[in-house]
Amino acid sequence: MIGSLRGIVLEKQPPEVLIEAGGVGYEVQVPMTSFYELPEVGQEAYVCIHLVTREDAQLLFGFANKKERAVFRELIKASGVGPKLALTILSGMNAEQFMQCVSMEDVTALTKLPGVGKKTAERLVIEMRDRLSKLAKEQGYAETVQLTPDLPVENTFVQRTDAKEEALSALVALGYKPPIASKVINSVFSEDMKSEQLIREALRAMA
Repeated sequence: MIGSLRGIVLEKQPPEVLIEAGGVGYEVQVPMTSFYELPEVGQEAYVCIHLVTREDAQLLFGFANKKERAVFRELIKASGVGPKLALTILSGMNAEQFMQCVSMEDVTALTKLPGVGKKTAERLVIEMRDRLSKLAKEQGYAETVQLTPDLPVENTFVQRTDAKEEALSALVALGYKPPIASKVINSVFSEDMKSEQLIREALRAMA
């Protein structure tokens, strides 16, 4: 079992990062809330890992800390929630925000995330309320958290392609429909934006 990974960031293409450790490049899927905390390409990164083994693949999911990973692990235990949907949920809101939505039974906020309909949101609240309450005490989460915190944007990508194209690719990979993602990207875009900033603002606009 791979529990963590420390190595040099070779590529960053949200929501995926390529990290080289011991001469091996590991492709890691990272929720955007953790992606923002990654260092720049060429620098060393440390991520907590959850390994998903399937017949045709071994998938690595990376997180900025153990708390984020713990919520991801609780999410994939819920009925109808796989790793991809869990990744999408934790890209639209961080772990503490999600925990608060469940605690407050805020179904409306959850249904704004792609792939989360009303029934799924209601099921998440019912199934996860007690488990997340217990987890909050174990992991030391605050009892109340801000729903729309300012996320760090200091780390930016190496310019490879147009920022809009990278942002659209990232949002589609997270489950947003291309026409909707494109419309939101255009509405928040400014010429001085890096792709990571653009993704952040687009996600906030769709929240």
